[in-house]
Amino acid sequence: MHGYVDHAEFLEAVCGPLGWYYVAVASINAIAAVYLWRCGKAAAYCRLGRFAFTSAHVWLLVAALFAAISLVPMSGRLDWLRFVSMPEAVKNLVDWMLNPTLFMCGLVLLLGVMFALRKFFVKPTVAWAGLNVTLLLLGLSLTDPQFAKIVAKPDNVAIVGMLFLLGYFTWLGTYRAVQNDERLKRGEPTLEAAESETVLVWPDLVYIELICMVGLTALLIVWSVGVEAPLEAPASTTVTPNPSKAPWYFLGLQEMLGYYDAWMAGVVVPGLIIFGLSAIPYLDVNKEGNGYYTIEQRKFAYLTHQFGFLVLWIALIVLGTFFRGPNWSFFGPYEHWDPHKTTDLYNVDLSSYFWIHMLQTERPAIPEGAGFATKAVRILLRESPGFVLLGAYFLLVPPAMRICSRFFRGLYQRMGFVRYSVMVLLLLIMLLLPIKMVAQWTVNLKSFVAIPEYSLNF
Repeated sequence: MHGYVDHAEFLEAVCGPLGWYYVAVASINAIAAVYLWRCGKAAAYCRLGRFAFTSAHVWLLVAALFAAISLVPMSGRLDWLRFVSMPEAVKNLVDWMLNPTLFMCGLVLLLGVMFALRKFFVKPTVAWAGLNVTLLLLGLSLTDPQFAKIVAKPDNVAIVGMLFLLGYFTWLGTYRAVQNDERLKRGEPTLEAAESETVLVWPDLVYIELICMVGLTALLIVWSVGVEAPLEAPASTTVTPNPSKAPWYFLGLQEMLGYYDAWMAGVVVPGLIIFGLSAIPYLDVNKEGNGYYTIEQRKFAYLTHQFGFLVLWIALIVLGTFFRGPNWSFFGPYEHWDPHKTTDLYNVDLSSYFWIHMLQTERPAIPEGAGFATKAVRILLRESPGFVLLGAYFLLVPPAMRICSRFFRGLYQRMGFVRYSVMVLLLLIMLLLPIKMVAQWTVNLKSFVAIPEYSLNF
């Protein structure tokens, strides 16, 4: 898949599709401009006499810009493509910035900034501008052979589309939540209450479902004709794909396998997710926000869901799809997938750090032929740093949160000891995954507690 490709041949092949891509982007901006003008929703920015310069004119100019850019690849002049390509210095900077540690930490920081400034980011004009910037960067990157191979791979085309859908629906839910919060402050009913009306299953709902079914069927037919099926070579016991990846919806679990044992990543963690989701109705004491979008009334629930879903699931899928290359090594989006790339990492357990690196001595060993009691004592002694650290994490952090935080103190008073303890335990387990990931990426820490004698590594 990622072998050598002549750069000139690649550019000749990408010129046509790239030109039509810019035409499509120009078209949606032109449609947006016409929609704002016809519906009277265009915001006026300034006036020159009787002429008002509005947001409709802005998006019309953006459409003209993309239409002009489309002429460059459609001309077939390969030397002109450098004007609509991502500069090499920028690509090198992006490859450096999107290492896993900066990627995850930057994503958490970005979500925090977007949450704090959500009233700004949910504005339709801001969101539409962000979409255009994203589409422009995507177009500029498609002239890079490595980037194009990744995003245009038949397996990944649908994933790229789903990322845009995820962004849209996340924005839509936040947009309605911000609107509802503003309406509630003014003493007005929520959007859901104001828009509530009876819709008959027959014929209203059935007709809508029928139209959607026909449209989706037509889309799938066009998709199956236009996009090559992602079929690979027949399975063989002597040839293994490199990298060997699970389907996209399991890539999050496959990424977890790099930090936990198989039984932990495949059984315990999914089981805790199911248990946590099942426990929500019994742990939730906040009766506000039922039946309508809101953030102000459910800040903790909103932040927890966004962090768990976007950072600990979607981000893992993105890492596994676009950043994991041969030998399951990390690669930047513009970096060549070299199968000979090696990562100079020697992952060390916490007990090795404690006994060998800190105390300059050997780890307590288990004598040959030792009984179960002797073996258990030796294991507990050897892994005592990990047990102490995890014990402090799970036993001392919950009361510390209650003592030091007014918010968690209020949660404790409303929820009681049992429900509060279960909620904080699930929260700490969720936070342990990114802690373990960053620890492995930065200081090569493999496991807090490693008991290979019983296949227990945590």
